[in-house]
Amino acid sequence: MSQADASQVLPDPASPLGDGTDALAATYPDVLDQVALARLYGEPLFALPQDLYIPPDALEVFLEAFEGPLDLLLYLIRKQNFNILDIPMQDVTRQYMAYVDEIRSTNLELAAEYLLMAAMLIEIKSRMLLPPKKPEGGEEAEDPRAELVRRLLEYEQMKLAAMQLKEIPQYGRDFLKATVHIEQSLQPRFPDVEIGELQAAWRDILKRAKLVQTHKITREELSVREYMSQILKQLQGQRFVEFERIFNPEKGSTVLVVTFIAMLELAKETLIEITQAEAFAPIYVRLAYTPV
Repeated sequence: MSQADASQVLPDPASPLGDGTDALAATYPDVLDQVALARLYGEPLFALPQDLYIPPDALEVFLEAFEGPLDLLLYLIRKQNFNILDIPMQDVTRQYMAYVDEIRSTNLELAAEYLLMAAMLIEIKSRMLLPPKKPEGGEEAEDPRAELVRRLLEYEQMKLAAMQLKEIPQYGRDFLKATVHIEQSLQPRFPDVEIGELQAAWRDILKRAKLVQTHKITREELSVREYMSQILKQLQGQRFVEFERIFNPEKGSTVLVVTFIAMLELAKETLIEITQAEAFAPIYVRLAYTPV
């Protein structure tokens, strides 16, 4: 040990331990040859204090840890190779109550759920001592242990399934995701292009260009006044003209619509008359005035 280390271990002569030599020899014998167990308020501690108080609960050792009353019952049954379908209630209840009495003395809150199961075991044991009641119909009486056996079997299945899931490798516990950092160069490096690839790309562009077609849509401008004049010319010199003869279907639906609108305008201005002799009879059109 160097002189600097020794100066850190040795107490200060001005400290409450005294003036140095006698107090050091009496309290810390062979200080330079020992290793401090700990430091208390900056001072080295080479031995445990004689008046150190350790709480009784600080050194408890649990040999078996159970997750609940069913886990304890299943442990007692499997440890002694009891048949779970024919549980010896007297032995199991006695061992269970011994464990409950043990944990009641240390942890009353933990013992509460175990006491509920203990009451159930005592009830089953009492029902087994009584003569069974035969149900109506001659059926066999139900075993008082049936409900407990069902719960134990279901719990055992869930426990085995949980153990199997626990054995499956899990990310973060059994393995980690491998990551590799690749440093890229500052200037990008483009791949070389050959002539054949350029030709194939150009053929693909030409093929897509042929699929594109352009359409020019034009709108025909029709004048209602013009068709009104045509209808008046068509009616001149004739007494009656059938309604269907006014229209020319060969010119398209647009012309038909404009012709019909022109006829309505003429009827609105009382320049023509639209007549019908009776219901479902042919419709006729004529001029409402006699031209000079």
